[in-house]
Amino acid sequence: MKRIYALEEWCIDCRRCEVACKTFHSQTRDTVKAYKLESPEPQSRIRVEGNKFLSIAINCRHCADPKCVEGCISGAMTKDPVTGVVSVDQTKCVGCRTCVSLCPFGAVQVVSIDGRDKAIKCDLCAEAPGIPGRPSCVETCPNRALIYVESEGE
Repeated sequence: MKRIYALEEWCIDCRRCEVACKTFHSQTRDTVKAYKLESPEPQSRIRVEGNKFLSIAINCRHCADPKCVEGCISGAMTKDPVTGVVSVDQTKCVGCRTCVSLCPFGAVQVVSIDGRDKAIKCDLCAEAPGIPGRPSCVETCPNRALIYVESEGE
């Protein structure tokens, strides 16, 4: 399965990946409207940590044996047996944060959605028809610090 990997030596902390992800997961898919007008505010599923000198994008690796899925008490975290994509069913998530504590990459976040805590994570821009073969964060990265490549697993 294909996965996104971050190359810290190329990351310049521009956070364009965060903007692209937030825009993609917005209702309008318009950056200005997503940041200024939408309610609830869309959330980025990728985040950059560090500074201009040393930074890296943190995102889900869609592990071969995902601990977040194994530990999810509500069954909200699942791994598609065909595509290998690990996803969160927001209707089942109880916001317990077990997935957050089990993720070895720190890729799962808990945010407030409609007043309730819910887990979110990279979905590889799965719900979008017509993505040109790569997730929005990879498409947007100006330095090619995010790569989308075939991998056997983590």
